[in-house]
Amino acid sequence: MTSVDDPLAVAALVGRALEGVGARYSIGGSIASSMGGEPRSTLDVDVVTELTAESLPQLLETLGDRFYVPIDALRIAVHERSSANVIDNVTSVKVDLFIAGGTPLDRSLLDRRVQVTVGDHGETLWVHSPEDILLQKLRWFRLGGHRSDRQWRDVLGLVRVQSGRLDVPYLRIWAEQLAVTDLLDRALARVPL
Repeated sequence: MTSVDDPLAVAALVGRALEGVGARYSIGGSIASSMGGEPRSTLDVDVVTELTAESLPQLLETLGDRFYVPIDALRIAVHERSSANVIDNVTSVKVDLFIAGGTPLDRSLLDRRVQVTVGDHGETLWVHSPEDILLQKLRWFRLGGHRSDRQWRDVLGLVRVQSGRLDVPYLRIWAEQLAVTDLLDRALARVPL
């Protein structure tokens, strides 16, 4: 990786740990948005994963002392299909683990995840497809009461950079299920495909 405090380096560590216990994962949030849209800095990592209660002890062992792990919170998150975070003790980068099953989009985005190469050493990460990060950003924008300029800029950046390559029928199906069709239409109208 390029820097010891690079969130991508921390994402790669957690990604390897998840893969080591057989849990598929996909990076979302600002990292995926920057890869598929317009770059911006971030200090945390958002991960959707299929972590199970059975694989949790091995994950904790793999993460070891490098990460602060609130074990009870992580157990609850796995049980309830919600989220918990771990913090890299070296860099203070926070990794939010969203346990798959919390939203209907989770399985689809894990099936459609894209492997990307990052850093100087050919490190690979699984990230949300541009369509899935776009849907997530629309959902978060709606849940935030349409007040996050940053989320909306990410949406428009994704549409602009991915112009002509987005799977619009897929977007429309999921936008309807997530109740963000109006926002999708607004974003697509702002940036011609």
